[in-house]
Amino acid sequence: MAGTLVPQIDGEWWQVAGDPDLGPLSDPKQQPVDFAVWQAADGTWQLWSCIRHTRCGGKTRLFHRWEGKQLTDRDWTAKGIAMQADARFGETPGGLQAPHVLRLGDVFHMLYGDWVRICHATSRDGKAFERVTDAAGQSGLFGEGADANARDPMLLRAGDLFHCYYTAFPGQKGVVFCRTSKDLTAWSEAKVVSAGGSAGDGPFSHECPHVVRLADDGLYYLFHTQRYGANAQTSVYASKDPLNFGLGDDTCLVGRLPIAAPELILHEGKWHIASLLPTLKGIRIARLKWIPRTSQ
Repeated sequence: MAGTLVPQIDGEWWQVAGDPDLGPLSDPKQQPVDFAVWQAADGTWQLWSCIRHTRCGGKTRLFHRWEGKQLTDRDWTAKGIAMQADARFGETPGGLQAPHVLRLGDVFHMLYGDWVRICHATSRDGKAFERVTDAAGQSGLFGEGADANARDPMLLRAGDLFHCYYTAFPGQKGVVFCRTSKDLTAWSEAKVVSAGGSAGDGPFSHECPHVVRLADDGLYYLFHTQRYGANAQTSVYASKDPLNFGLGDDTCLVGRLPIAAPELILHEGKWHIASLLPTLKGIRIARLKWIPRTSQ
């Protein structure tokens, strides 16, 4: 597409979160992985990360919280365990995965995975969240089946619809799904918006989907991760249609970044990107710039 831009890391990274002290739930093998960053009602910056391989039991995952005064500060303050899975709400023990937060007016909406379903919680201050439950007292909104591991949700408002992007691997083939809603309660059927191509089709080939729309070119950009760690890889796609980033081909692929689990942050008109440390022992942030595709 003419005029397509590509993202580029702009300058040095700064670390904002490390390997937290979980008290009796700590384990030397634990890793802070998929996370969310947002600004709370009081202006402080919040970071919740899924910590895996802990001693919490079940699937070994829980949420830990950090707080920073400025987005550009290093070493945000650890604030302790923020949430654990609760079987009373139908959640898989130890199964919390990948939160994402979107503020709408005075309410903060968090979507997260419980290993099987995408769930919903809300907050007034952007720090303490309470689950939103259905008539049966369950926190789950939707999923792709017991063995597909629906996870890594993110919310984007496009037109008059909320788009929830997430990954799952029905039949052990990873894809990016999207469901839409007008009210965050009733959701459409799932639509596959990215699959296959050079990213592969393994169960972890389309993790951590994150979509932004650029005012500069009006295009939607999808980031999703294939690999974590020292050889991390995230593929980036551009499309005019927020529900189609290429199925089985690289038609929409515009580039790759050597990072994992990215989250883009637009603050005071400037783009930033957060990602995992290559060691998987913390989270970092850098500035991000968009450059014409033809210049690469």
